[in-house]
Amino acid sequence: MLWETRSVFEDQVAAVEEASKRRGKEHIDLSLLLDGLSSEREQGITIDVAYRYMSTERRSFIIADTPGHEQYTRNMVTGMSTSDLAVLLVDARKGLLTQTKRHATLAALLGVRHIVLAVNKMDLVEWDRATYDSIVSDFVEFAGKLRLSEVMPIPVSALTGGNVTEREESTPWYQGPTLLGHLNTVHLGSTQNHVDLRFPVQTVIRPDLDFRGYAGSVASGTVRVGDAVAVLPSGQQSTVSRIVTYDGDLSEAGPDSAVTLCLADEIDVSRGDVLVRVNNRPELRRRFDAMLCWMDEEALEVGKRYRLRHGTREVWATVESLNYELDVNTLSRADSTTLEINGIGRATLRASGDLPLDTYQRNRRMGAFILIDPVSNMTACAGMVRRTVSQSEESARQKSPGVVMESTGVALDSRIEAFGHGPAVVWLTGLSGSGKSTVARHLERRLLEEGVRAVRLDGDILRHGLNGDLGFSAEDRRENIRRVGEMAKVLHDQGIVAICSFISPYRVDRNRVRSLVPEGAFIEVHIDCPVEVCAERDTKGLWAKAMAGEIENFTGVSAPYEAPSEPEIRIDTTSTPADTGAGILLEAILARIR
Repeated sequence: MLWETRSVFEDQVAAVEEASKRRGKEHIDLSLLLDGLSSEREQGITIDVAYRYMSTERRSFIIADTPGHEQYTRNMVTGMSTSDLAVLLVDARKGLLTQTKRHATLAALLGVRHIVLAVNKMDLVEWDRATYDSIVSDFVEFAGKLRLSEVMPIPVSALTGGNVTEREESTPWYQGPTLLGHLNTVHLGSTQNHVDLRFPVQTVIRPDLDFRGYAGSVASGTVRVGDAVAVLPSGQQSTVSRIVTYDGDLSEAGPDSAVTLCLADEIDVSRGDVLVRVNNRPELRRRFDAMLCWMDEEALEVGKRYRLRHGTREVWATVESLNYELDVNTLSRADSTTLEINGIGRATLRASGDLPLDTYQRNRRMGAFILIDPVSNMTACAGMVRRTVSQSEESARQKSPGVVMESTGVALDSRIEAFGHGPAVVWLTGLSGSGKSTVARHLERRLLEEGVRAVRLDGDILRHGLNGDLGFSAEDRRENIRRVGEMAKVLHDQGIVAICSFISPYRVDRNRVRSLVPEGAFIEVHIDCPVEVCAERDTKGLWAKAMAGEIENFTGVSAPYEAPSEPEIRIDTTSTPADTGAGILLEAILARIR
């Protein structure tokens, strides 16, 4: 197609002709036009995504040539994520392979609605209609499982150009369009969402006191001058007064338009906010289900904190659970605790702040996000929102049937004003014997000396009362921390600083508590002490019993401990005395609550 539409520069043609001669080929090898990497040319395969541009009298195209091998699934996801149509190539000699099924599954997963089944190398099977019909029948049957309704099969020969741009004389039995003819005429308007206005603010433009605009690209929908809009997540409302561009003002702007919006009122709008219609708002959610396409060499860690980027907004997020891993070759689901590179699975995530979420099926732009590893700064995965968890579902696991939540009566702002400080949840985690309780006791005393209302929640105290019915299995440990987290939230809502001293070995449980309070109110403190030192201290004799096998599920011996990857504060109690550590915490806490 690039060749026939004259979309190739002369120097590119010359380079490909020379490369073809070096390979001993009689004719120019057009596949080299898309192989940019030397390793691709050497191996004769596609590794990276190659983008090429093509124009006809009717349309302009961006072609993303993506690799087919399972090893490069993440590259295919990258190319398909912004595509409107996918051309799936099938070798007529080999028929429908597992690879083709994987490609179709990824296309369906990424919301590509238009599929062309290009049955290639038909010249090598003498343009046999029975061979073609068999392949098409097999694919249509498989596509039905994926709910791919728009499939256009075309018999082609890339080598001879048959049915690519010109009709092939050897296929009088085929009455459909050529490949290029179909690309020129297929209706793609339905792939863009023109209904739901979503305008993520990229930056605020304020060159002088007389102008304030909010720049960005319209992700979906149409915005017009005079439209009443709301700012999410704050919910403030105003009216669009101007739509500004470099070439002059517009009366309206549609999807993908890069514009600057001016509002009639001076309200608080910043990068990461989203402008929407007042009566057409996405759900504001922190917890949601999504499909994850893992792209990082480092495997997924359930419970680890990642940076989540949604539109122009960035928050912390945790993968609470991996529901299943998807075998894209067979569509089967398997239980798994992690995703390796190129793995795909469905997971439940929790963000630290409210996100204006649409499902990916409804809105590809606002239903998509990425996770970034905070240590390596690498893009860990691409995600697609499948379902948001409603507030009623969130609270269902936290209340008894028939119970109605009532107001506390005294607003938190009033408590903050009366107390002279704000609330916080200070969470000390570490191995038994690391010094958590000692540091917590010093901290409690010093906060009270500063006039701060503080309450200390300690593991030993609660397991002799409220949590006395729990053991030390993984399930009981999670329930223990869940109950403590709910208590900490109650104390926070009363304007109190809650000091929580618990081993709390699992990241996901600590992060679940973090999600219960506003962003910035949770202070995770890792009381860092090596296992050897903790065992040597053994003030309660527990380590000796655990190592002798007398205590089961003892953290650090027969049960795991997942240390915080990025705590707000880390205190090494091998070199820092407890009172000194408490002083470090005191300074950090006072800086936040006053």
